[in-house]
Amino acid sequence: MVTSEQRRRQLAREKYERQAERRAEAQQRSRRRNTILGAALAVVVLAGGGALIGGVFDSGDKKDTGAQAAPTAADPTAAATTPAVRKAVDGCTTPADGKPNGKQWQAEPALTVDAKAAYTATLDTNCGKVTIALDAAKAPHTVNSFAFLSGEQYFDHVKCHRLTTDGIFVLQCGDPTGTGSGGPGYKFADENLTGATYPAGTVAMANAGAGTNGSQFFLVYKDTQLGPNYTPFGKITGGLDVLEKIAAGGTLDGGADGAPMADVTLNSVVTAKG
Repeated sequence: MVTSEQRRRQLAREKYERQAERRAEAQQRSRRRNTILGAALAVVVLAGGGALIGGVFDSGDKKDTGAQAAPTAADPTAAATTPAVRKAVDGCTTPADGKPNGKQWQAEPALTVDAKAAYTATLDTNCGKVTIALDAAKAPHTVNSFAFLSGEQYFDHVKCHRLTTDGIFVLQCGDPTGTGSGGPGYKFADENLTGATYPAGTVAMANAGAGTNGSQFFLVYKDTQLGPNYTPFGKITGGLDVLEKIAAGGTLDGGADGAPMADVTLNSVVTAKG
């Protein structure tokens, strides 16, 4: 017999999967629209004797390439609301000065990680440090990308833009735009999905569908039931209590899914071998 709690969790999973599908469809429509508009603009420029042929809508395309969370970003069609006021959250301080560098690349970085070696990522946030043991053996391309981006200081000063607190319990980070649609300009394939589960302490890639991994990832602070669609690539070895305090602070608008009340920012992210 299915209990009311099991049914509630099932409905929550179905809701977030539908959001993922809507976001993927929205991104596809945006890419098609930009392609058509870019082609039309190129024709107009050529007809007018101009020289601007390439690079049309580059910034929009770059924003489109980012991954989405296990629960995806908020519905882009939702109406704007009055900004809520942030309140102090236990353990969190003012983020370090600085802003994301927003670098972009056209292709996935060359594979340089040693699949037999141990790698540790340290997320120094304004709410405390989180350490992660990365699994290069099971997810070499994912760990390679994460190590590359952290080495480029890509994650530094990036806000963790999404917190979910009902049915799915994750903090999502890695988007320098803070919108849930940003990324590094490249995508790479899924890994380590066979039998994938998401207990507390799991670190996995966010996405907008199969093979759309970029820079966004999520940290699981409480056992979460999700389908095996999001590449697990690490385990939290320290700082789970930091995530629990962030979650206890709730979301900015008081809902179960949205920007965290804590202004969670990755002051710096470092990946080290050994």
